[in-house]
Amino acid sequence: MNDEFKVAVYSAIGSVPEGFTASYGYIARLAGQPKHARAVGYLLKHLPKDSSLPWFRIVNSKREISFPFGTSSYQRQLEALQAEGISLDNGKIKKEFFVG
Repeated sequence: MNDEFKVAVYSAIGSVPEGFTASYGYIARLAGQPKHARAVGYLLKHLPKDSSLPWFRIVNSKREISFPFGTSSYQRQLEALQAEGISLDNGKIKKEFFVG
């Protein structure tokens, strides 16, 4: 994975507005690599703990949090989303909060 792609991914994540979510695939498309959704997930998984990127706004294409339900990581992402007014319906981000 080259640095240009990493920078493009981080920039795309940073461009997701507060109160909205986007999919890994959407971020990959914005970064110019539409078939690299898994690479976006890899980069998010390896973000430094002190990163200010809004990682929690990125969800899967089903509009769901990708962490296993009930884990502390799932709960942390859910709480961060709810703090921005994003709500879920049956475990899915409501469509009005999803940009892609």
